Amino acid sequence: MTYTGEERGGVGRDGPWWWERRRGAVLDVVLGGVSAVECGVEGVGFAREASVPVAVGVLFGVVVGAVLVLRRRWPIAVVLVGIAVSPAAMGFLLGVVGLYTLAACEVPRRIIATLSAMSLLATLVVMYVRTIGDEGVTRTVVIWLSVFVAVALTVPPVLLGLYIGARRRLMESLQERAVSLERELSLLADRAEERAEWARTEERTRIAREMHDVVAHRVSLMVVHAAALQAVAVKDPEKAARNAALVGDMGRQALTELREMLGVLRAESPKPVPAVAVAPVAVAGGFDEGPGPSLGELEALVGQSRAAGMAVELEVRGVGAAYAAEVEQTAYRVVQEALTNCHKHAPGARVVVRLAHRQGEVAMQVENGPCDGHAAVPGLPSGGNGLVGMRERVLGLGGVFVSGPTDAGGFRVSAVLPAVLPA
Repeated sequence: MTYTGEERGGVGRDGPWWWERRRGAVLDVVLGGVSAVECGVEGVGFAREASVPVAVGVLFGVVVGAVLVLRRRWPIAVVLVGIAVSPAAMGFLLGVVGLYTLAACEVPRRIIATLSAMSLLATLVVMYVRTIGDEGVTRTVVIWLSVFVAVALTVPPVLLGLYIGARRRLMESLQERAVSLERELSLLADRAEERAEWARTEERTRIAREMHDVVAHRVSLMVVHAAALQAVAVKDPEKAARNAALVGDMGRQALTELREMLGVLRAESPKPVPAVAVAPVAVAGGFDEGPGPSLGELEALVGQSRAAGMAVELEVRGVGAAYAAEVEQTAYRVVQEALTNCHKHAPGARVVVRLAHRQGEVAMQVENGPCDGHAAVPGLPSGGNGLVGMRERVLGLGGVFVSGPTDAGGFRVSAVLPAVLPA
């Protein structure tokens, strides 16, 4: 079965039998009827020349002309019928429309060329034979007239069919490209939505991590100071007053940091970016907007733990350099969370904070010894997310994070961050 190029695969099909379109069926039936009438009229002359009854000639012509209805189903057969009846001088419309349909169909070019040449030769021979005996007409005129008629009845319909077929195939190709492009755009939109959802999840994780880092350390120190205040309230009023002042300072600092973070969350959001342009948020993200904590504040951080009664020592090796803000914030948060864990899980233990400035990197380590067994356990709750958050921060910047118990019965947290972030 061959096609002339309307629809493929039954998409949009509304015609009967082999027709894709109802209007195509109507057109072919009309053309078949006109061709049948033409061939039926020409069958009268054929019957006289063949010495057969006129009714037989007319019936033969009608049957031959009606074959044009099958031009979309079997265009090769229609052209062959037209060539076969050309000696009978009938089937003008059948031959022209048949050649046009054949050229417009998706059949090999060699078949189109072969059948077109056969039709041209048959028309040329028939025209020459029928006009050579006319009086007053020379052989040269007959030859030129036969060539002209043969070319006029063969070449234009073939060229028009080739043009229409190429145009239809081009339109189908453009339609397929449009469908493919629409499918790709839909896929990109789905992927963009997935990336946007992933970005929202990462942002929620970032906010949760920042809230944990900000609140956990301050509140842990407040709980430790409150316990110390309760223990010395009667025995040492002066020390109790100092602890109360420290608790107040810690609470104000925690509130200030919370206000800054909530202010960022409540700030007017920028104009939305189109879905297809959404880019994933870096895992290394999750740092405070604006100036955040830095390595220069580690001394104050350690001092707060000392004021809470922890025996903590700070060791700094090497000369500090100008690191990226993300590196300094991450290093500060790692030390802060490690000290918070020491308050929670190792009360009374000796803690050493080490900071080393190396070539191309900065390393930090917080190590606590075993608990002395005399300090009161503050009973601080633990969500189990501190080490996870530290690891995510460090690995997000391309660093190395290691944590685990020591041989002496304590615990050690180590991290190494690159001085220059990867592009």
